Parts: sequence; structure tokens; C-alpha cells
Amino acid sequence: MQLHISTIAAFQNPSHNAPRNMDRHHYETFEKFGNDTFLLHLDNGRGFGRHSHDEMSILAPLQQCCSIKKSTFLRLQLLATEPYRLSDVMREALASDRLSPVLSEPHLEALDRRLQRVLDMVRVCMAKGGQKEVLVDDMGNCNQCSCAAVALLVKML
Repeated sequence: MQLHISTIAAFQNPSHNAPRNMDRHHYETFEKFGNDTFLLHLDNGRGFGRHSHDEMSILAPLQQCCSIKKSTFLRLQLLATEPYRLSDVMREALASDRLSPVLSEPHLEALDRRLQRVLDMVRVCMAKGGQKEVLVDDMGNCNQCSCAAVALLVKML
């Protein structure tokens, strides 16, 4: 079975669209090879975006679906508490990197702020539809919206 090159590109690496750097990826093909071409994925590497700008449009899947796995939500809540704050966890995890500091303090602060925005969106969803409708049992089936799309939002943090 052959897939059209645009279909392959659409599913190549969707997680890279989440970190507020949608403009940093593009794909090229070489027409010289005709149907035997390959996909070349180009990435300029601006993985954490601008620390001063939160791209709210990437929360659209969460806002539209109002659905998130319960275990994911609980982990996000934990990363928003003082002893396990996401910025502190990331700072510690990256401290031993040879390129340390990998992230500047403003970028680390942006992680906490963005995490709070995700949690706020989940709370808005719960206010509308109730916790039982929003938090999907990890062992149950997701509704029509893809839980994977919502899980990708976590990677933006």
C-alpha cells in the first residue's frame, strides 16, 4: 500500500507542533526521484519558542475536546505544586548537561506559566461538563476527539 507524501508528512512528527514553534518545521521532497522520493524533515531547533509569548491556539484540541486522561491531569497537577514544580524539575534534569544552562530562567518560568494555562483550560472544561466527562479513565476508551492530541500538549511544557 502506498501513501501519498502529504499523508506521511502530516503524521511525521505531530508532537513538534505543540511547543509553540509551529513555524520552525517544514518538509521537502526531491522531485528528481519521482514517486521514489523521500521526505526530508527540516527543523530549525527553536524547541521552546519565545519565553514571552504563549501561543494559545495550540490549546484548541483541549478546548474543543474537553477531554484529558486522568493520569495525565494528575501528573500535570503535581508538576504545578511547589515541591515538584515543572521549572525546578527541568532545571535539575538539565543541570548535568554539558551545555548547561540549556534553558534560560525566563524559559523555565514560561514552562510553569504554560502549565498553568493548560490546567486552567481543563478547569474550564470541568466547569462546563463536569469532572467525570472531562477526565478520561486511562483504561477506558477516549471519546471522538483523540486523547493523543491532548497528550501532545503536555510535551509543550
